[in-house]
Amino acid sequence: MAEFTHRPVLLEECLQGLRIKPDGIYVDGTLGRAGHARETAARLTTGRLIGIDQDQAALDAAPDRFGTQFSKVTLVHRNFRHIPQVLDELGIDRVDGILLDLGVSSPQLDDGSRGFSYMQDAPLDMRMDQTQALTAADVVNEYSEDELRLLLSRYGEERYSPRIAAAICRRRAVTPIRTTLELVEIIRSAMPAQALREKQHPAKRSFQALRIAVNDELGAIADTMEAVIPRLNPGGRLCVITFHSLEDRIVKVAMAEAARGCTCPPEFPVCVCGNTPKVRLTPRKPMIPSANEISENPRARSAKLRVCEKC
Repeated sequence: MAEFTHRPVLLEECLQGLRIKPDGIYVDGTLGRAGHARETAARLTTGRLIGIDQDQAALDAAPDRFGTQFSKVTLVHRNFRHIPQVLDELGIDRVDGILLDLGVSSPQLDDGSRGFSYMQDAPLDMRMDQTQALTAADVVNEYSEDELRLLLSRYGEERYSPRIAAAICRRRAVTPIRTTLELVEIIRSAMPAQALREKQHPAKRSFQALRIAVNDELGAIADTMEAVIPRLNPGGRLCVITFHSLEDRIVKVAMAEAARGCTCPPEFPVCVCGNTPKVRLTPRKPMIPSANEISENPRARSAKLRVCEKC
């Protein structure tokens, strides 16, 4: 029962951001534990909620999580980058709100067998969609040393990426790297003593980088931000929760660009491009969790919610 009382990150802020209409059509592109989605559906009467997730396990659990609200829900197994195609397949032109919670869901982190955790031993998997081919083991054992170094640096902002990439390549030359704790030990062995004394787990950044690469998370965000704004009704809202700077930068830039309008050089006396703002930022600054929410759910600490409204 504890799962059902779990409070989703920035829940009230998301509900206010979506500005839900009882007869509206809404998309939750990252259904997960259905915490945000369940509360959205509860506010609908004749409206509809499209719940999308690339993890089949999340969809399988959804009917129980929604309970009596499930009759208002359509479930789709897909990555959120395919929201426009999903809407086309459902015969829906535009919607009144879209929510994306870009954090890895707690069940994925807590299920050691999925390979996301550097605290539990498991096969190196990290696939959010278990039907895709590429796994973390493929990346670790097949990418070149330069590719691994760049991946760890770009997606994990790991300052010891050259040392870690080299250590991975030395080990796999002897025997393939198959499990999470094997990889953790290789990462530890590559890092200097002062780094191992830091509060943050030495493998945290590297595991984040691998997860992002395996699931093409940043590419999915960039594709989605470009594609979904045209699918909002006028006054419709896009709400996006990010959990680290790489995600937030993409969302921030995309929303700012959509809100910008005219792209003419400043020295032009009049606008000749004809571009007008596609969205309004509501508000202009991101919303962050309260101290009380962080104390109740430490995983919310780095969350930011950005909202924009279709003009």
